[in-house]
Amino acid sequence: MASPRVTLFLSIPFMIIGFLLSRSPFMMASVSPSRPWADGPMKLITTPQYQTKKSDIFTSGATHMALLHNSILRGYNSLYHQAPLLLDQDKADFIGYALAWYRFVKSHHDDEEASLFTKVEELLQDKKIFEETHHEHESFLAGLAEFEKYLSGLKSPAEFSADELLRIMGTFQEPFEKHFHSEISTIAKFSEHPNAPKEGTPENAAAAATFKAWGKSTVTKAGMTDVVPFFLLNLDRTVEDGIWANWPPMPAPIKWGLINIAGAFHSGWWKFASCDAYGQPQELWAYRAATIKAQKEEQAKA
Repeated sequence: MASPRVTLFLSIPFMIIGFLLSRSPFMMASVSPSRPWADGPMKLITTPQYQTKKSDIFTSGATHMALLHNSILRGYNSLYHQAPLLLDQDKADFIGYALAWYRFVKSHHDDEEASLFTKVEELLQDKKIFEETHHEHESFLAGLAEFEKYLSGLKSPAEFSADELLRIMGTFQEPFEKHFHSEISTIAKFSEHPNAPKEGTPENAAAAATFKAWGKSTVTKAGMTDVVPFFLLNLDRTVEDGIWANWPPMPAPIKWGLINIAGAFHSGWWKFASCDAYGQPQELWAYRAATIKAQKEEQAKA
């Protein structure tokens, strides 16, 4: 018979798993949206593959980029709608959620500039294809930096001002939205470039592998317990007739773990996400919290 000390030691992993699961997003109640949701004010992107029915490597690459961009855009929109409605007890978690959005965007931008753009330029033997994209990046970076500086500089959550955050977001909203849409069109049009590789060639296979590898690494290396859950919990699996319900492609247990185990480390943040653990759009938390507060106040009066 095992000693009490051995029994305790063996039970520790199960206790840790149980604790994490109790904090995971799949344990959170979800309600379908009935008020303004995360599909505005920034307009979401229709994927090139859904729009054109084409399947070349650049249409496919632009489509996967659009799905990633839409997660970022839903993140922005979820911040925009919920900031003015925050209850005091939710401010700390909201700030964490907002800074996770910032890290997602900043890492995505840096990774494009350092890796993806260079590889595509080499593939097409053209150093000018991303000139306009570089200028677009510069158009919103100052506002993005101010966003991070403001939130990171707060001495306490109580100091948070929705008006100030929305003012800062307003300084880069237009160029940000323009870029996140135009970059998709730019990449999709590379299929018409004179140096675009032909279907069935080794160059085409290599290009497809480049997009796939970059897409797989760009989010995970940004942060497994903050950026990855943010990304997955702002992916709407119902869009475009549900054809992206299993995107990004990965074994279901892995995806579940990334959402619910990795997501448990900052569990309070994810109530602000636009989608639930199953990828279904959900009523934004700040609306629900305000309703619950009002109901409690009415009950107290009764």
